[in-house]
Amino acid sequence: MALPVSADLDEAMVTSALDRLLAATSGDMARVNALILERAESHVEMVPELARYLIEAGGKRMRPMLTVAAAELFGKASGAEIKFAAAVEFMHNATLLHDDVVDESDMRRGRPAARMIWGNPASVLVGDFLLGQAFMMMVETGDIEALGVLARAAAIIAEGEVFQLAKTRDLATTPAEYEQVIRAKTAMLFEAAAEVGAMAGGADEAGRLAMRAYGAELGCAFQLVDDVLDYRGESGAMGKNIGDDLREGKMTLPLILALAECDETERSLIVSALGRQDAPSETLAEIVAIFERYDTLSRTLERANKNVLAAREALSELPPSPMKALLADIAEFTVLRAY
Repeated sequence: MALPVSADLDEAMVTSALDRLLAATSGDMARVNALILERAESHVEMVPELARYLIEAGGKRMRPMLTVAAAELFGKASGAEIKFAAAVEFMHNATLLHDDVVDESDMRRGRPAARMIWGNPASVLVGDFLLGQAFMMMVETGDIEALGVLARAAAIIAEGEVFQLAKTRDLATTPAEYEQVIRAKTAMLFEAAAEVGAMAGGADEAGRLAMRAYGAELGCAFQLVDDVLDYRGESGAMGKNIGDDLREGKMTLPLILALAECDETERSLIVSALGRQDAPSETLAEIVAIFERYDTLSRTLERANKNVLAAREALSELPPSPMKALLADIAEFTVLRAY
């Protein structure tokens, strides 16, 4: 079973953590959102049309909020956090555009993926445009060290995506290899977002390292929960179809754990659907039942809870403050999404 919410936290308070973070960062995020829309402009009509389609589709904007929250946490915000936050969101949206092409996804954030409207070439090229704009904004801050943090993140994210592609439908994939994938492709951007925010806020080396560790563990928990919700959530709740990971051949932790323990009949059923875009919903329901039989969804959430505890432990190195407490609650909220 998944670990319970920490006893010293009121569950209602934790579940409202995202609302409280939205309120706490609303002023800076208004500036970030304005900058995002401004920098999505281009004289080539298709560029802002496609970019705005994705940007305005919603999403929690967790990564840029983490950047501005980290800057506020250390109390000496330089203003660079606004451009860093916008750059982080552009990097994230670029990866979404590229991922949908690689995964041949039909849905993104509850509506047709951009590639379904403008095609794969346009999605890839607009993703490249967003990455270019992201790096222009980083350079404009004049902070070469922070630029290095985000540039390194971009390279590691790409490596993670390639490694995940290499492990597609690989039945021998281990939990350690899965963790390597999610630490690179998902957690790395959370880590970088938190670190550059801390840098913009005037953090010392210890503070910067604490936020880097917090972001990495938060990102791992976030991805683990998403991988559970892919099988457990209501259709459309994540803006995609339930079971898409299985149909795309992705070796996520619930699947890896099930394959390690199930019998031959169960294994054959899973393999028959793995990587099949036309896998019927009835087969998917049988596979989810196998996951429940071996408790792999709950065990995945247990792993996410360990990341949450590690994220909170990273924050323990910092002095008490309202923002520190809120960021601790955000870590808990990450896992509560699955309940």
